[in-house]
Amino acid sequence: MASYPLAEAARYLRLPSATLRSWVIGRSYATHDGPGRFLPLIHPADQDHKILSFNNLIEAHVLRALRTEHGVPINAVRDALRYAESELGIQRLLLSKQLRTDAGELFLDRYGDLIHLSPSGQLAMRHIFEAYLERVDWDGDEFPRRLFPFVRGETTDGPRLVVIDPSLAFGRPIVQSSGVSTSVIAARLDAGETIEDLIEDYGISHRELEEAVVYERAA
Repeated sequence: MASYPLAEAARYLRLPSATLRSWVIGRSYATHDGPGRFLPLIHPADQDHKILSFNNLIEAHVLRALRTEHGVPINAVRDALRYAESELGIQRLLLSKQLRTDAGELFLDRYGDLIHLSPSGQLAMRHIFEAYLERVDWDGDEFPRRLFPFVRGETTDGPRLVVIDPSLAFGRPIVQSSGVSTSVIAARLDAGETIEDLIEDYGISHRELEEAVVYERAA
């Protein structure tokens, strides 16, 4: 079963470790009335050791679309998720394919209202959100089965050459066509091996090798 320590998951998702930690563990903060506590939004599969599952990785990927692109208070995300649970009857919305149905539209409407987005802001948010959802493949209508992490920016038309699949390579990022680890490619290149040798050894294209290296170095 694939599992991810916090620092590793943050690297794969290109998130600051402190950000993911606050989403998973929570954090304390000071207020005029004394210490406050920010409660976690994602509940790790291994609570004791704070180890994330692949499903947790997907939740963090989707949460990033909502949180980091707008810099809005995290309480707005929390309130919108509560709305999805109480009014739309969706448990663990960040893990649900219903994000791509009418229920997802209602959730985004609620979220946009909470953060006071203009009509143009709403449109931009939906475009970003769709880009994130396009990177997830679901197993039928149930659970996510693989994630194609962003390599060169959050766009809908980015290639899907690098994949994280919990059933392959212990859930570590690989080149989809060959199954070779992106970290192995980068390590061999850094060790002095040539691009041509790696392409021949793994039967991958120059584009695939380049995407693997860019992903590793950007993460």
